[in-house]
Amino acid sequence: MAAERFIYIIDDDPAIRRSLERLLDAVGFQVASYATPKAFLDVAGSLLGGCVLLDLRMPEMDGFEVYARLRLINPDLPVIVVTAQGDVQTAVRAMKAGAVDFIEKPYSDDALIAAIESALKTSAAEGRADDIATAAALINTLSPRERQVLEALVAGQPNKVIAFGLGELAPQIRTVA
Repeated sequence: MAAERFIYIIDDDPAIRRSLERLLDAVGFQVASYATPKAFLDVAGSLLGGCVLLDLRMPEMDGFEVYARLRLINPDLPVIVVTAQGDVQTAVRAMKAGAVDFIEKPYSDDALIAAIESALKTSAAEGRADDIATAAALINTLSPRERQVLEALVAGQPNKVIAFGLGELAPQIRTVA
């Protein structure tokens, strides 16, 4: 299963973690849960995709502090804030910080799954948009002759045909890092 189908649960309540693990596993997600923010943050830099379900009220570290640290370590992971002590001010603070959703406990299973699916789709779309923007920026750095070679390659022309077509104006060898 793709990395983007991973759900990372950070909650100090073992009953909540087990309940979420069973629910999300049953609908096809791969789940990793963490009892402490430190345990999650220790591995967060190596996570390649997925979505984080973050409880706000934990004894070791406030959820907002966890979120701020996560943004420094792995800014691309979408975060859904899940809390039993929700109010408008807290929800606004979470959304301004960059959370993709804010869900109050108790929540319906369908609402949680819909929020996760939405977060994963948004994250994937943003990743593709970033890739397209990066590719366009790199193409814009090419000289006109290099661009001509690239266009010929994209059109499927073999190297020898491209070289012959360019004649004496063949591009110089250039290493792009």
